[in-house]
Amino acid sequence: MKFLRVDMSSKNIRSEEVPQSYLGLGGRSLTSTIINTEVPPKCDPLGPENKLIFAPGLLSGTNLVNTSRISVGAKSPLTGTIKESNAGGTIATALGHLGITAIVIDGQAVKGEMFILRIDEKGEASLIPAKEYKGMRTYSLVDKLIKTYGDKTSVMCIGPAGEYLMKSASIQTSDVDDHPCRAAARGGLGAVMGAKGLKALVVDRRGKSPDAIADPEAFKEAAKIFALKVKENPFSGQFLPNLGTAGLVAAVNSMGAFPSYNATKGVLPGWENISGENLTKIMKERGGGPGHMGCAQCIIRCSNVFMDKQGKYVTSSLEYETIWAFGGMTGIKDLDTIARLDFLCDDIGLDTMNTGVAIAVAMDAGYKKFEDGQAAIEMLEEIGRGTEMGKVLGDGPAAVGRRFSHLRIPAVKNQSIAAYDPRAMQGNGVTYATSPMGADHTAGNVIGQYMARKLDPLKPEGQVKASRNAQIAMAAMDSIGLCILAAVALEAPEAGAAFLKALSAKLGTELGADAIGQLGIRTLQAEREFNRKAGFTNKDDRLPEFFYKEALSPHNTTFAVTDADLDTTLAF
Repeated sequence: MKFLRVDMSSKNIRSEEVPQSYLGLGGRSLTSTIINTEVPPKCDPLGPENKLIFAPGLLSGTNLVNTSRISVGAKSPLTGTIKESNAGGTIATALGHLGITAIVIDGQAVKGEMFILRIDEKGEASLIPAKEYKGMRTYSLVDKLIKTYGDKTSVMCIGPAGEYLMKSASIQTSDVDDHPCRAAARGGLGAVMGAKGLKALVVDRRGKSPDAIADPEAFKEAAKIFALKVKENPFSGQFLPNLGTAGLVAAVNSMGAFPSYNATKGVLPGWENISGENLTKIMKERGGGPGHMGCAQCIIRCSNVFMDKQGKYVTSSLEYETIWAFGGMTGIKDLDTIARLDFLCDDIGLDTMNTGVAIAVAMDAGYKKFEDGQAAIEMLEEIGRGTEMGKVLGDGPAAVGRRFSHLRIPAVKNQSIAAYDPRAMQGNGVTYATSPMGADHTAGNVIGQYMARKLDPLKPEGQVKASRNAQIAMAAMDSIGLCILAAVALEAPEAGAAFLKALSAKLGTELGADAIGQLGIRTLQAEREFNRKAGFTNKDDRLPEFFYKEALSPHNTTFAVTDADLDTTLAF
């Protein structure tokens, strides 16, 4: 177990044993604890005092399935709060195989300088001048880096948006096909990377020095049981391989919770055109298709590859949230256009959700018309060129709202909501409001409760508890490195027991039944503590006013959870 600490100001790199106070942490629990401990809460997110941390999950680099998730942490330039942004691909596994627990980027390069941080197969790190890569978009960049450093290479990088310090800038991650189509997208952490003068993190995948597993036989047995349960689960074993996350388009529209035309409707007329079923049909006709393996160690295969009408690659993977942001919110009902927009976001280095909602706000304000796909493409290209309007759009929906004095801005702490309207899924509204990181669906999505009919999505009763439990669980999963889509299998008692056994076997300690929940609570407590020190209060844990006042069709409901109840959500 080791940390790599990289000072961009002095160009010094040092390796150290993991400090005692950070032992037993990984992924989000580690990034958030380091930030809370080491980053001045009121620092400039784009200044030298902020830190950018890359941390694979506790089980990343092991042979447990679907544990190839990496957490990226910093103080967010978008929200001003603590932030963890999560990505798949191959890099978490690569770092795990090298026994690297975290990379901590400190300081700031001289303005105008740009570097690559390369870690070779022995775990040795070096900063390499990257002047030749400045301004390069991510697909060309990754292609060039892999030609330079070999095909056993994982890459995390920024595109022009990160170099422009835009607040929707993502950090793109290469998948198993070496496409930079996985993203640590939320919170503008690509801008933090750009501010530090770091263009890319390049990691050799041939490392052979992983941290030891304390009880290999017990781990192997538990991993086998868990993998079996992931395959047996109807959602992870059948639904996702066939439709991917895009299969949720039909489900959420049927619940009247698909925010459309900048969250003025709960159902998109013509949603069938952008459904997972239609997406799968098109992909099977053209090649590519569903059932694609995008991330290392994935047995779910929720990914897809979208080709154009000539059979040429466009993007991978076209996910539910992106289809919603560029489809539902803008009224665009053409999957070819949405796929092009997804590619452009990956290539420029942008959060598809924050960017799609920014474009929707611009359309709602009258800057362009809803349903105009070409206008959306042109707006994205403006972001890529860094024009005046492009910079506004690249800073997200709140910046666009300010530009046009438009008040319908579906964002919390400046970060856009996700593809579940809080007026029709009240528990997701609780998560949007109270998550320490701004509106964030993966921080505590309650949709499973609604689909299983365990909770009425339209009534406030039970929503706080459901959100609280989901937020605790997800903070823990992000810390362990388990994909959210595999985590659904943990509902089976045998799967949950096997997962706890695997974690115990890895760490060499017999964990109690509440250990995973306690890890999630500890993580959330660190995040809330940082935010309080940064000046945030309960008054910041609220949804935009229009969600309380504008009724959403077809249910004609508003958000009904009281402020007093919201304040109890994470009051541990």
